[in-house]
Amino acid sequence: MRVKNRIAAVALCAIAFACIAKAQDLASFEKRTNVKVLPNGLTLIVCERPEAPVFSFYTLVDAGSADDPQGASGLAHMFEHMAFKGSTEIGTTNYPAEKIALAKVEVAFAAYDAEYRKRVGQDPAKLAELQKVFLAAQAEAQKYVIPNQFSAIAEENGAVGINASTAEDSTQYFWSMPSNRLELWAYLESQRIGQPVEREFYKERNVVQEERRMRVDSSPIGRMIEQFLATAYVAHPYRRSGVGWESEISQVTATEATAFHVKYYVPSNIVIAVVGDVKASETMPILERYFAKIPAGPKPEPMTTVEPPQVAEKFVTIREATQPFYLEGYHRPDYRDPDDSVYDAITDIFSNGRTARLYRSLVRDQQIAAEAQGFSGFPGDKFPGLFAVYAVPLPGHTPDEMRQSIHKELDRLKNEDITDEELQRFKTRARADLLRGLANNEGLARQLAEYQTRFGDWRQLFRQLEKIDAVNKADVRRVANKIFTDSNRTSAQIEFVAPKQQKAPGAAMLTQPATQADQNAGGAK
Repeated sequence: MRVKNRIAAVALCAIAFACIAKAQDLASFEKRTNVKVLPNGLTLIVCERPEAPVFSFYTLVDAGSADDPQGASGLAHMFEHMAFKGSTEIGTTNYPAEKIALAKVEVAFAAYDAEYRKRVGQDPAKLAELQKVFLAAQAEAQKYVIPNQFSAIAEENGAVGINASTAEDSTQYFWSMPSNRLELWAYLESQRIGQPVEREFYKERNVVQEERRMRVDSSPIGRMIEQFLATAYVAHPYRRSGVGWESEISQVTATEATAFHVKYYVPSNIVIAVVGDVKASETMPILERYFAKIPAGPKPEPMTTVEPPQVAEKFVTIREATQPFYLEGYHRPDYRDPDDSVYDAITDIFSNGRTARLYRSLVRDQQIAAEAQGFSGFPGDKFPGLFAVYAVPLPGHTPDEMRQSIHKELDRLKNEDITDEELQRFKTRARADLLRGLANNEGLARQLAEYQTRFGDWRQLFRQLEKIDAVNKADVRRVANKIFTDSNRTSAQIEFVAPKQQKAPGAAMLTQPATQADQNAGGAK
């Protein structure tokens, strides 16, 4: 009876997905999706979905932390924060006066920073005085600021899910809103792209520094991943911290942020997708009216740095009194590679659910790991990234056990064909995941913008299914043998070490008298 129920459930799911697929196939989307490239180069996508009186948008800027200038890591992330600070018309009581005040802030910081950077001959008294001038200039500029006005306007008009994110490959902005507020959104978004103001920059820089402390400095796994990427890559910017190195975040300037915007936030480097209860015939003219005003600029030149082939295995080990962890990665080509869908298949077979190989081996059968997964395209896929695998050991087990068990599973991929059932599960789940991603406005807007950016045609989203269907067992084995080699591997682990016991107060005095250095140190305290 249980088998019959399972068969019936699978049949119902198949029927359901068939119905969804029919309603969401390429032909139906082509009827209600319009693309227009404005004279300034900005690409607009409008997809009609009149199911509820709302719309979602997704603005994708084809620049991320991999594009941070040398010596200014974290700048793309920093600018993402600044994009909510308003414009020349939003967030200020008097922009002409504020502009003058902000210019004085930059002059004051440049003077302070020049003294601070002196390796020889720094004058502490002068440094303190310059800092005082800088802080006073900030306070003067702050008088003109209307805090959080940009987000407040959006929220007061029904915006939900206001957010943004910076990845290695791109920066994205998104939220959802009632359809009758479309023109207001167009005004806000065009202001953010075309007329941003670096107000409260140094205040927000402190927020980014705190974010780094939370995500990296105070997190053993965060520190391990940062060291892992810095070891796996020797040339490509993927080796740098996405949130930024502390020394560089602390000295980046609003002037540098403006230069980053001028170079990368040009219309030709941006795709905006709008999905929901909108009519293209009415919406496109509105969008053109606002976004066509943004000045054109040259599309940034493609990155020329290519990561050289890795020729030796690399290791990172962190020893702390914390949860052990194991991670390893193998270099793989970027998303344009003909075998991209094969990497998706390996990821699915390794990690998708309780039927996945890593879960069954390390978690269920051996019971040595609390979690084990593989994933592809880390830290990005616009450029050649990594296929990564990690495992979290259970108490009493070690990272080395994780390593050995993972390698056994990788060897199976290299030496044995996957089963017909595994291959079919991958293809079924890949199709289901695609359809689920199209089921809501937010997900569809994201996918349209991403595929238009990466392939120059959003239709490639649907053509991915053809590539997935073409994957066979021989492909998986061939690709596994190509990349899962010792010389192509970088591994990182956290080993647990017991904390050193603190001596009881006064214990040192019982064993030996304090030295003069100890006394001096004690006096300094």
